[in-house]
Amino acid sequence: MVGNGGGGLGGFQFLRRSNSTTTKKASSSSMMDFPKPQTRTPMAVSTFPPPHKTQLPMRYQTQHYQNNQNSSSSSNSKSPALICKRSVWVVAILCFLSVTLYLLSLVRGLQGTSSQAILSRNGNAKRYGIIIDAGSSGSRIHVFQYSPGAIPDVDLHGMESNSLKRTPGLSSFAENPSMAGQSLKEQLEFAKEKVPEKERSRTRVYLMATAGLRRVEKKTREAVLESCRQVLRKSNFWFQDEWASVISGTEEGVYAWVSANYALGTLHGDQLQTTGIIELGGASAQVTFVPKERPPPAFKYTLELGGRSFTLYTYSFLNFGQEAAWDSLLQLITAGGALATPRKGLAKGVVVDPCTPHGYVRTLEENSRHSATVSTATHSTVSSIVSHGNFSECRTAAYSLLQNGHDACVYPKCAIGNAYVPKLHGKFFATENFFYTSEFFKLPATTSLADLVDAGEHYCGEDWTKLQEKHKGVKEKDLLKYCFSTAYIAALMHDSLGIGMRDDRVMFTNKVHNVPLDWALGALIVKLGREGEDQHPHLWLFNAGYLKVLSLFVVLILGAVAIWFVVRWRRPQITTIYDLEKGRYITTASRVR
Repeated sequence: MVGNGGGGLGGFQFLRRSNSTTTKKASSSSMMDFPKPQTRTPMAVSTFPPPHKTQLPMRYQTQHYQNNQNSSSSSNSKSPALICKRSVWVVAILCFLSVTLYLLSLVRGLQGTSSQAILSRNGNAKRYGIIIDAGSSGSRIHVFQYSPGAIPDVDLHGMESNSLKRTPGLSSFAENPSMAGQSLKEQLEFAKEKVPEKERSRTRVYLMATAGLRRVEKKTREAVLESCRQVLRKSNFWFQDEWASVISGTEEGVYAWVSANYALGTLHGDQLQTTGIIELGGASAQVTFVPKERPPPAFKYTLELGGRSFTLYTYSFLNFGQEAAWDSLLQLITAGGALATPRKGLAKGVVVDPCTPHGYVRTLEENSRHSATVSTATHSTVSSIVSHGNFSECRTAAYSLLQNGHDACVYPKCAIGNAYVPKLHGKFFATENFFYTSEFFKLPATTSLADLVDAGEHYCGEDWTKLQEKHKGVKEKDLLKYCFSTAYIAALMHDSLGIGMRDDRVMFTNKVHNVPLDWALGALIVKLGREGEDQHPHLWLFNAGYLKVLSLFVVLILGAVAIWFVVRWRRPQITTIYDLEKGRYITTASRVR
């Protein structure tokens, strides 16, 4: 058999000779006995007759036909062998580039790791971290020094000297968000004095806003944060845009819990022996502890820290902070609510405020200075407010505020508003305004609620003039609130959370072993534990995200090439052969191997 195209066999060359003399000699020769040629159908002039079967060492001769028979060069360029060689070169180049980029990144990473190891051997492996606590009343910057680890070893000495607070809070820039960032410049200069210049480029700075900014409209809130980001980007510290954010009340409570138990050294022991946190802030209150029973999903927080998993109950009671509750009380009184029931001897339109010391009288306009929620335009029925401090009545008023929304409770018991609170277990630190109130009355950290109630009853019953003389160094706006503060604490801790009046499990303090109980410390520990210390900016040629994309791209290319080879090598090739016995051409399909 032979292909229908031109061949390279000697038999073909012999038959192509058409010289008549040669033909005659061949037919008259007695030396060679050729059989009579087989008759065949005339073929096109461009094709050559197939050789006689006796001239072929094998029965058939095959020829693979390509798509383009007119161009031998085109046929050769599309041959499987050549395509295979080209594909191998393409794959080799891609692999070479990928490996080269990875090795370059690896070398730079090893250089950074080596330099860190040298610092560690020299005892200079200290790092710095900055947390800006943007609260409702002001922003406080904290500069921490620590050694890296699963749980960073933070230097707890001199923490107070490494922090600086400035007012007002970021929420006060709601009317002019573009100026919010300017309020941070003094604090950033303070941080530069604490952090050596060579360490600033790898010192993280986080800005975390709390309840004050949470209460601001979303669009305004984002504008305030963006103003802060613009300043932080130029601070020479290591900053990423997502590191300036508004944290949730849940996060705030968890960070405070971590701070307390880190200072106590109880993060490595029995979880049920850890200490809980009851925090009374300005705009919100937080309760966080390890409960005996598993809380509902809405109140459960799983914390992964130092290779351990902690299941916490935590909840932030927004608008139940001391300042927010004070504003709500004044609004309720000014609106002529239940607390403003007229009394005998008082003129029409005059109501009594049981949470302000006796002798302090103010009009609605004066009252609006102490509460941004009061609107004189909508409360024309109340002409003036008479202060008549009464601890018992004030406590009742405070409890009514804490039960606001209780009708929407879907749990067996809601301690505050419509929020579930399990039975308190273990010891607790009462921080922030709990501590400030007990400190004002010069009560020890181990004081009981009963002692605080006694102090509040005496304070509420005193005349305003005497209180001013007795506490000359205290601002007037603060003196006005201590009667309400003691009553609110009693209503919150005893009447709502069920803590006994003589329960010694609660300690009113803002420090543990001279370490300030500030959630900023816990925030740094949790952030470093989650994000990893070794992810230094510009250390690697590509960051982790780009490396993942590059790896996926290379895998996809290699997979595509492999699939192409399989399909290409398994694809049938069309072959035309000439069957000498049957005297006709046959088209068959074969596979390239």
